Amino acid sequence: MRKLIESTLVSADGVVADPPLWAMEYRDEEVDADARERFSSSDAMLMGRVTYEFFAAIWPSMTGEFADRVNSIRKYVFSSTLKKAGWNNSTIVTGDVTAEVTRLKQQDGGDIAIFGHGRLAQALLDSGLTDELRLAVHPVLAGHGGLLFRDGAKTPLSLVGAKSLGTGVVVLSYQPIYGKRQRQPRAR
Repeated sequence: MRKLIESTLVSADGVVADPPLWAMEYRDEEVDADARERFSSSDAMLMGRVTYEFFAAIWPSMTGEFADRVNSIRKYVFSSTLKKAGWNNSTIVTGDVTAEVTRLKQQDGGDIAIFGHGRLAQALLDSGLTDELRLAVHPVLAGHGGLLFRDGAKTPLSLVGAKSLGTGVVVLSYQPIYGKRQRQPRAR
């Protein structure tokens, strides 16, 4: 069975939204090499509409080994509103997210990548389909923006790897422990 691996850029204060505003100054050759290594076992990528539109606007004009990989990999875009996906190797998926990703994971092939922790990634984690979370924690307090942490099920994690990079970015790899999940009580 294929593994679903989420890779997310996150600030030290938990922000995942708009990484170009706070993460790019921490990119160097070491960070790029680590990203390529983490992506090397994947032969498919999942995206929601917002991520697809953002990526499709920037990646086709990029060059280099990582850009070539992103542009050529099979892309599955989960959206009920997107009518056309013109970016190379992109397929729009309109069916049930859990059923479609379960089907993709059961097919032969390499790992399946998802970048960022938006609604699609949260739904996959909540459904027990995410096999690994790779959080690249950046040494910056973004101060505002969408947070990694959301209301939902408590999901214990097992640390399976940690790597500190020269720019201060720390890549933490976790496997969710789904058997110990429980709903968090809401504050009253």
